[in-house]
Amino acid sequence: MTRDTGRIFDELLLISARAGDRRAGERLAARWQPRLLRTARRLLRDEDEAVEAVQNAWAAICRGWFTLQDPARFPAWAFTILHRKCADRIRGNQSDRARYSELTPDAGAVARGAPEDGLAIRQAMDGLSVDHRAAAVLFFGEGMTLIEVAEITGVPVGTAKSRIFHARRQMKAALEGEEE
Repeated sequence: MTRDTGRIFDELLLISARAGDRRAGERLAARWQPRLLRTARRLLRDEDEAVEAVQNAWAAICRGWFTLQDPARFPAWAFTILHRKCADRIRGNQSDRARYSELTPDAGAVARGAPEDGLAIRQAMDGLSVDHRAAAVLFFGEGMTLIEVAEITGVPVGTAKSRIFHARRQMKAALEGEEE
């Protein structure tokens, strides 16, 4: 399924779910749950926190999908909700920040056959600020546009572009430092 076809299918599922088709809502959740969870894992760096953030985000998505005026905006809208839920969890766990720096790599990625340098990339991502990591995950990991990254993170497009630029530069420096 091409990206455009997938977006159209998501719009159809959302419209059907809003009309009361429970199965359409379940299919929409099945299509989006993995992407939301992958992003939450990258942002929160903790499996349990990520699962809980996605559950909270999905509950908010289901409660609010009647308020979404343009079904074509579903991806950015869903990631905006997830971003806010993750930010809430990060703010709530500021005292536990030391725990985050000691986490091991994503076991799911390793089990899926992540390349050897996957650990180095994850460690480089871990070195980014929360704002830079969020922008990088959405742009590079989820393929969002600059406009979507800006909308999801609640900043102007120029700020999103700057965060992606700095994240890329910091990750490159971290990865080159490991190769030497």
